[in-house]
Amino acid sequence: MAGDALFLGWGPVVRGRELKSLEVFQEAIEYYGQLQQAGRLESFEPVFLSPHGGDLGGFVLARGERAVLGEIASSPEFLRLIARAAAVVDNVGVIPAYTGEALAQQLAVFRTASEELA
Repeated sequence: MAGDALFLGWGPVVRGRELKSLEVFQEAIEYYGQLQQAGRLESFEPVFLSPHGGDLGGFVLARGERAVLGEIASSPEFLRLIARAAAVVDNVGVIPAYTGEALAQQLAVFRTASEELA
């Protein structure tokens, strides 16, 4: 369904691991680029956040088909990359996300549940 995504978030860099965090970030961008070139990801967008006092330092929004995103998220290559990221930054998280048509579907599910419980 159009609009399915993975939200890959991270927090502050582990002190003393700044240079390694840049290496892992570059490795991740290359990996997502390869997935996109292979047609497994529709797109991906890396985002860094300005310091704001919160736990989220940045994220990548990777878009694709739900089933393919699930395969990617459970693949040995992806799990290795997430483990490497968790060694150099805090608060690594991988969360299914919804935009476009997938968002509309999720909102419909929420509305139905809300109406049932009203």
